Amino acid sequence: MTSEVIIDVQPKEISIALLEDKELVEYQNERREASFSVGNIYVAKVRKLMPGLNACFVDVGYEKDAFLHYLDLGLQFSSYEKYLKQVQSDRKKLYPIQKATRQPDLPKDGSVQNTLQVGQEVMVQVVKEPISTKGPRLTCELSFAGRYIVLIPFGDKVNVSSKIKKSEERSRLKQLIQSIKPRNFGVIVRTVAEGKRAAELDQEMKILLKRWEDAITKVQKTQQRPQLVFEEESRAVALLRDLFNPTYDAICINDEGIFQQVKDYVGLIAPEKQEIVKQYTGTVPIFDNYGVTKQLKSGFGKTVNYKHGAYLIIEHTEAMHVVDVNSGTRVKKENGQEANALETNLGAADELARQLRLRDMGGIIVVDFVDMNLAEDRQLLYERMCKNMQKDRARHNILPLSKFGLMQITRQRVRPAMDVNVEESCPTCFGTGKIKSSILFTDQLESKIDRLVNKIGIRKFYLHVHPYVAAYINQGMVSMKRRWQMKYGFGVHVVSSQKLAFLQYEFYDAKQQFIDMKEEIETKK
Repeated sequence: MTSEVIIDVQPKEISIALLEDKELVEYQNERREASFSVGNIYVAKVRKLMPGLNACFVDVGYEKDAFLHYLDLGLQFSSYEKYLKQVQSDRKKLYPIQKATRQPDLPKDGSVQNTLQVGQEVMVQVVKEPISTKGPRLTCELSFAGRYIVLIPFGDKVNVSSKIKKSEERSRLKQLIQSIKPRNFGVIVRTVAEGKRAAELDQEMKILLKRWEDAITKVQKTQQRPQLVFEEESRAVALLRDLFNPTYDAICINDEGIFQQVKDYVGLIAPEKQEIVKQYTGTVPIFDNYGVTKQLKSGFGKTVNYKHGAYLIIEHTEAMHVVDVNSGTRVKKENGQEANALETNLGAADELARQLRLRDMGGIIVVDFVDMNLAEDRQLLYERMCKNMQKDRARHNILPLSKFGLMQITRQRVRPAMDVNVEESCPTCFGTGKIKSSILFTDQLESKIDRLVNKIGIRKFYLHVHPYVAAYINQGMVSMKRRWQMKYGFGVHVVSSQKLAFLQYEFYDAKQQFIDMKEEIETKK
């Protein structure tokens, strides 16, 4: 199996696609200015206590206050509370955590009103991003995740991933970490640490310790509250940290800055694979070049087609995701309806497992498969679904089919489900229902080019248009593009872009920066 990571960096957003055998299996999209991310650490103030919920709301700078339950304060909350006061009492010299005295564990059956006060400062970490009408979910049990280990301040245990089965390897890793970890820190050893040398683990331990020191120094130096003291790595690097494995064939990025970040990171964790990180410099959009755009448009939306005319209907309600499996135009097999239903359902299980990863669907998922009478067929479908979900990194639980033919799945949810709008809005009427004559579209484009070259003074640029329009502009021995180049210079480039709707266009300069050429009459609603 070949695996490729494609990273599309745009001025306002970053998109990351994971392809397995050229098939899109994971997709992440984030706005570049978005400051909220799972893993960010803040020093913030308690805004409101909720004794009935045994929880409180904390102001971390988001429009809705973040939620912090008493049980998420962690056993070591008292140690954190005292250390935070010691750090803030001296703004010049940092009190080292290794000298801090550990306080008694917080009782599990305690209450929030006896532990916290309104206005009290707490150090918190985001564990769930805002979803629907809910604000972020927080914890006071801080952690710094690396490739091989997770560092936990004020922890005292070394835990090894249960996926490492060999007892001698577990003992080796435990003893090794015990010998290099500083006082007042706990460590979780991740699965990918299996077989790693002491030098590699020690190097990552020092990197994570430096992150903790930088965060607590910010707490000491700044008085603004709420204050972001540790920001999770860029989305590209964070995703690679969790996803990366030595079987990757290529990591392609269309931005020099992100390319350098990713290359440095891969060089740190797997120097022998650094050469697979490549910067894409083509004029065709990177997602079009690797076939991602078409898969995005076919893989999202309410209806998803798969083998031989069968399809899934995927709908999201407030409480759960609901999936209906339909055989559609599928031709019945010679050996009967039961065999046809089984094959339809097995294909649906394959596609559904991909959709869960692709959309990052979480919470409760209920699937209505085509009815099957034979118990062995229902068991076969259950086993197929379990096997398909083994590749999924998110924690999940799958129940066998109920007597109504429904399969229930729960899947870990830490951020809103990915939703890509595959419906195209009309770029020329903006919902009014009236457009200019289509035959005049190229005349409109030429007037934009004339304005760009002769009035604004940009002589080298890229005009992105729908593939059909690009084909029309490029057709013939003396094409329209060639006439434009003869008239306005050879800096005129026409690029076919699959993401654009018909009669939609975008201009980019030589540095691939977007140029807004929309006129006021075009943009008003």
